[in-house]
Amino acid sequence: VQLQASGGGLVQAGGSLRLSCAASGGILSGYFLGWFRQAPGKEREFVAAIRWSYGSTYYADSVKGRFTISRDSAKATVFLQMDSAKPEDTAVYYCAARRGTSYDPPYNYWGQGTLVTVSS
Repeated sequence: VQLQASGGGLVQAGGSLRLSCAASGGILSGYFLGWFRQAPGKEREFVAAIRWSYGSTYYADSVKGRFTISRDSAKATVFLQMDSAKPEDTAVYYCAARRGTSYDPPYNYWGQGTLVTVSS
């Protein structure tokens, strides 16, 4: 599975941004697709995940109610809609995939990161 993330950029606090991650090279049934982020000087952290076959979604507490993960099965693409952005959301965002029955890491496939900067 190959993953290609896009959509990062600069957004003002309180604004919105949508990240996309296009998947190719495999059948996504049985996979979880997730978003992670890594801020400068910090470890990478889980943001959100979606179970591809069922559409079940999972969120970190820090983004719950502000971010929405979704998928377009026809386009094999997963999205992260970021609303009410905060400066602490500034990070490089990565999409990732794992096959299994849980969204818990480890994830086996990773896309390149896309930088999101939230200005105050």
